[in-house]
Amino acid sequence: HLVESGGGLVQPGGSLRLSCVASGITLSLYSIAWFRQAPGKEREGVSSISHRGGETRYGEFTEGRFTISRDRNTVYLEMNNLKPEDTAVYYCAATIGIVVAPDPLEVEAYEDWGQGTQVTVSS
Repeated sequence: HLVESGGGLVQPGGSLRLSCVASGITLSLYSIAWFRQAPGKEREGVSSISHRGGETRYGEFTEGRFTISRDRNTVYLEMNNLKPEDTAVYYCAATIGIVVAPDPLEVEAYEDWGQGTQVTVSS
């Protein structure tokens, strides 16, 4: 069971840090990704990190503004210089071990999902 937190309302140019914690699983054994879904749009991959933390991947739209990291119990997504188009529900997702899909930002690569946290970027 994954639980996201840290979302909220922020002005354009602001920052947020999202957190993903797990219950019932040992998070350090799982590769984790962040996805987001805006109203009327498909869920898209934001960033991923391997179970050992050595490999990360980012969606092109992050443009160096987002950073994913992890410690033993939590995966973080630091988001800076936020834009209105970043407004969405952000989800964390997990798969045990390495990601076997060709693209670690594919929705189908992950089995466990959180309920999401709303991020709204607006003045």
